[in-house]
Amino acid sequence: MIIQDAELFLFELPFIQSYKTSYGKMNKKRSIIVKLLTLSLSGYGEASTLPFPFYLPEYTDTSYIVLKDLIIPQIIDQTINHPSEINQLLSHIKGYDFAKAAIETALWDLYSQQLNTPLWQLLGGKNKEIEIGGSVGIIQDINKLLETISLKLEQGYKRIKLKIKPGWDIQPLEIIRNQFPNIPLLADANSAYTLKDIDLLKTLDNFNLMMIEQPLGWDDIIDHAELQQQIKTPICLDESILSVEDMRKAIKLNACKIINLKPGRVGGLIEAKKIHDLCQKNNIGVWCGGMLESSIGAFFTLSLATLDNFIYPAALNTNDYLDSIVTYKCLAENGTLKVPNFLSDFKVDEDKLIRYTVTQYSTRIQR
Repeated sequence: MIIQDAELFLFELPFIQSYKTSYGKMNKKRSIIVKLLTLSLSGYGEASTLPFPFYLPEYTDTSYIVLKDLIIPQIIDQTINHPSEINQLLSHIKGYDFAKAAIETALWDLYSQQLNTPLWQLLGGKNKEIEIGGSVGIIQDINKLLETISLKLEQGYKRIKLKIKPGWDIQPLEIIRNQFPNIPLLADANSAYTLKDIDLLKTLDNFNLMMIEQPLGWDDIIDHAELQQQIKTPICLDESILSVEDMRKAIKLNACKIINLKPGRVGGLIEAKKIHDLCQKNNIGVWCGGMLESSIGAFFTLSLATLDNFIYPAALNTNDYLDSIVTYKCLAENGTLKVPNFLSDFKVDEDKLIRYTVTQYSTRIQR
């Protein structure tokens, strides 16, 4: 494949209702779509960063700058035979894994079209139905919180994830467990606690949680290992696993029992598959997390989730948006979803994409 041109769309897609976590509140998702063009094909990818550097240092506007100024110039007129080649081509750029993942996923789209082979099959997955879980932000109106959970359960979601933070943890979990004693439930702390909170974190063992996700520092492995020794609830690492090498260290230290694997966070599908395979060898359960992607980003994430060791329900946030940038939205039915064979099955609606775009770049215009 010779990459002849590229386009970037920095867009903002509005939510149906605000989404609040321990690190901020959002009314819309600011994200980036990459479009790569060969002589006969076009492929899409998504940089699903958040609009602020509270989850990881990389955020949407920095991803856009790195894509426009550093990554796109490296790949124009390059012959790329397989998506794995992009890792070496961009190895001199340190970090910016979401930006790299956007390019890699667009290459996977091109490669899949070129071979006329479903992406899940190229990754070594199985054409299975993916179970989907629902996520609930910080909703301090208890009645509204319970209504939101009830609605997600009625829609068939297979587990509920509750965002927590200091001061919003024990009380909502008690209320939820009293109302829904048997639902699969996990708590996501987004690095809001420290080992000084260990007594409180031990209390979470009382709620029969599937897991507690990233309770301690965003870049920590060592303290999580100490915490896991003292609590029964499985720790799930998220932000602190940026590579297969991070995963090796976490396994060596017994820092977790579960991993939330997001392709964008680790630089793309190739590194994500390496992490999946290492976890499988070491009996670490994996689930496919979400970064509030559009249907474009969700396609790649869920294609990855067809691999064997994704044993927990995946995240899917496309229901949370008022509109979509594809004609056929990626949606779960009764809490499950059969991953489409090709991204083109969704039919990217570029008129809508441009409607929601706030900044656009094209190499064709720059020539």
